[in-house]
Formats: sequence, C-alpha cells, structure tokens
Amino acid sequence: MSTAASPEDIALIVGAGHAAGECATSIRDQGWTGCIVLVGEEPHLPYQRPPLSKAFLSGELSAEQLYLKPQATYEKARIEFIPNTRAERIGRAEHTVALSDGREIGYSKLVIATGGHARRLALPGIEAIEKQPNFHYLRTLDHVARIRTQFHAGARLVIIGGGYIGLEVAAIAVRRGLHVTVLEALPRVLARVTAPELSAFYERVHREAGVDVRTSTAVSGFELDASGDAVAAVVCGDGSRIPADLVIVGVGLQPATDLAVAAGLAVDNGIVVDEHTRTSDPDIFAIGDCTNHPNGLLGRRLRLESVPNAMEQARTAAATLCGKERVYNSVPWFWSDQYDLKLKMVGLSQGYDEFVLRGAPESRSFSAFYLKDGVMLAADTVSRPQEFMLAKRFVGEKIPVRATELADDSIPLKSLLPAA
Repeated sequence: MSTAASPEDIALIVGAGHAAGECATSIRDQGWTGCIVLVGEEPHLPYQRPPLSKAFLSGELSAEQLYLKPQATYEKARIEFIPNTRAERIGRAEHTVALSDGREIGYSKLVIATGGHARRLALPGIEAIEKQPNFHYLRTLDHVARIRTQFHAGARLVIIGGGYIGLEVAAIAVRRGLHVTVLEALPRVLARVTAPELSAFYERVHREAGVDVRTSTAVSGFELDASGDAVAAVVCGDGSRIPADLVIVGVGLQPATDLAVAAGLAVDNGIVVDEHTRTSDPDIFAIGDCTNHPNGLLGRRLRLESVPNAMEQARTAAATLCGKERVYNSVPWFWSDQYDLKLKMVGLSQGYDEFVLRGAPESRSFSAFYLKDGVMLAADTVSRPQEFMLAKRFVGEKIPVRATELADDSIPLKSLLPAA
C-alpha cells in the first residue's frame, strides 16, 4: 500500500494477535468493500496464544498449527498483512498511522488490537538479567520456541509466578523430565482467580507430580555463573538460593496502551471503550487484552485477558464499524490445561458470600461455585465439561439456586435450571 492511499475506504488494524486476526476477516464478512490492512510487530500470521504454554511448549503443535487461519484465507478476503512492523504514531486529525518502516497509512476506521506485554520483574539490575540466554518471559511464539531448545531432561527450571502460565509450564516441564521449582510471592497459587480450596488442590497435584511449589516466596535477585553469561541461581527474599539452568517468568500482563496514550485517547487500566468497542474517538476502536470495557452483566468496567473476550470484541467491532451496531456483553470465561486436568472457569468470583463444592477434589473431577445472595457469580469446573456449560447459563441468566442442592452431587445440575 502506498503512503498516498486514500483513507476513505481503509479499515486499518494495529496488532496481529487473536483479536486482530478475527476482526480482519469479520470486517470483510460484515460487508466491508474497501481495503483491510493488518499490521503486526511479529513475523507470524495471527496465532493462538493459549497453546504456547501447553501443546506448543510440549512440541505437540508446530508454529503453523497455531495460526488462526492460513495465508490463503487472508488473501481470499483481500486482507493485506504487514509483518515485522510497529505502529509508532496515530494522527487522529489526519486519520493516519505512522509505521516503523517509514510508511504512513491513512484510515477511515482504525482498530487497536495491541494486546499486552509480559509484565517485567521490578528488581534492581533486571535489564542485565533479561539479556541472559537462559532467562525468559513467556508471551510470544518466538519466546517459547527459544525456551523449547533449553528443555532438557535433568535441567533445573525455576518458574517465577504461580498463575495459569507458570503452572501450565510446570506441568509440561516436569513431564519432560526437568527438575521444576515454582515460586509464588502470594500465600497460594492462583490466588487472584480462584478460592483457597482450588489453590490447595492444584498445589497438591503439582507436588505429587514432583514440582517443588513454594508460596509466600518473593524473588529478590539473581546470580550469574562464573562467566557472567547465564543465570546460575535465583535468590529469594528470605536469603535462600535456588540453582537454575533455566528461568521462566510468568507474572502477568501489561496492557499495550502507549500508542493510545500518545494519541490522547482515554486510557485507564486499558484503552477505555464503550459497549460497541469504540474509544473516545468515534473512528477508532479497540479490542482484546488492551481494553477496559463495560460489562452489563457485572454492572462495572473491567479489563479481561481471555481469548473468548478477544474474539467477541473483535466481532463486535467488525459489525459496528460496518454500520451494524452491536453490543458486547458476554459472560467472561477462561480455561487452563494442567496434566490430565481441564479447568474451565466462568464469571468473576470477587465479592462472593458463599462457596459451594460439588464433588470430591480427590477424584480429580469436581466443581466449585461462588454465590452472592443466592445467585451464582462464578464457577470453576475441573474435568466436568457439562457442568461448565450449565454454569454458563446460571451465571449469564442470574438464575437463583440453593447452595444445598448445588452441593449434592446426586442431584443433576441440569435439574436445578428453571423449567422452560
């Protein structure tokens, strides 16, 4: 595309992740007849991120198998993909975006789908540590490709962070024969997303698999080897030293909002959008992990890091910018694969006043429900896919339910739904 291209019929998408890839093809499906341009910082077509810490890390999937759609799909939809290129500045008055390769592209509608960056450790001298070849953050396909080359049986792996990513990596690594230590600064793993009972279950599962899980353990620094060319140990706040051949950090995501901030768009823990995914500029939309959006079901604004959110926001933006106003108002849900366990979660549990366990954790198949005033706020299901699907209805429709009946595993969950 030339820099002189007319912006009147150009839909420009900045970012090339899950949300961006879905949005690009959805825009065409919604009837957009003009140009569609997709600009991404990575060399890859839009790909799935969840398998990075699961099947791709384990070697079960290739890079090509991660792609959301093949190259031919974008070509058929007449979508121009510009890889290895960063969007550096939005000219709102001129309706242009300046790119790192020196080009400037005009747009009639702009979609920001920049996602986020792996949150860095806030430690003195961390910049030098981050340059070491055996120190890794886990966010992109290329990050994981490098990590895979260092996954050797017998290697000592230290994972910093006991959230989804850290525990998923631990499950793969210990099965590959690595000696794995997980360090979590909070008193329990998965503390930000689930109840103590679920945390205790997953800690036990990992310890039984051979993972050394250490909670309430903050990292204070690192030691390099004698050559200064690799991390040799992780130093904890209590002074303990954990030898390491490989370090992986998974401590959360930082939304990529710099472009929006510089353009003067409203930003508050993400790019602020309305229920149609519009930003404070009517010609600019934002979707995915980088957005702070309203949720009518929850009655508040939030920023979600989830594929279902990214996909639904992408479809909402595509319809709306094509003149078909659509409201985004989905029930949040998430999943995590660890060992043979499939954890599926729906809703957000903050503020619950009653916790109900259905089934025995010892069986490795059970559900947990979070209630407030007799209504289900959220549910965590472990290897119970049908109960997860039913829980989505309870949460989404705010169906009243009795805790005693929920807890009784002999009562089919479906029978607690209201009669049609």
